[in-house]
Amino acid sequence: MLKALRSFLSELTGADEERRFSEDDHRLAAAALLYHVIAVDGSVSEKERTRLHDLLKARYALAEEETEDLIREAETADDEAVDLYRFTSILKDRLDDDGREQIIAMMWDLVYQDDHVHEFEENVIWRVAELLGVSSRERIRLKKIIQSGGAPVLS
Repeated sequence: MLKALRSFLSELTGADEERRFSEDDHRLAAAALLYHVIAVDGSVSEKERTRLHDLLKARYALAEEETEDLIREAETADDEAVDLYRFTSILKDRLDDDGREQIIAMMWDLVYQDDHVHEFEENVIWRVAELLGVSSRERIRLKKIIQSGGAPVLS
């Protein structure tokens, strides 16, 4: 029923015509989580937005326009989401352990862009890691790598 209502509303607004990434595209799920972690503290700095753009472009080998579309659609998806499970279930299904760990590493990379980790950001990463099946040990290891100036692996 909910899916039918969404479809009906999309037809009315023409939203489907503008979408480049489907709801079950793992790139959109990852981008929505990454956007969520930088927005959860109430502000998205230009530095965070630029880093999000660079991470997504490099990780998914996207053109400039595709990257901008992905970020715009990720913001919308995050705004419409009731919880994080919608995104993490797609990623858990489509990515291997390394791929899921890369999502966590990218999240840490983003939250350190403003030189301060807000407790909400840390909590989101903890919850996402749990939902993705990334162990606490691995989550903390990735945090320390990023904290010490390392970068997420984007291949």
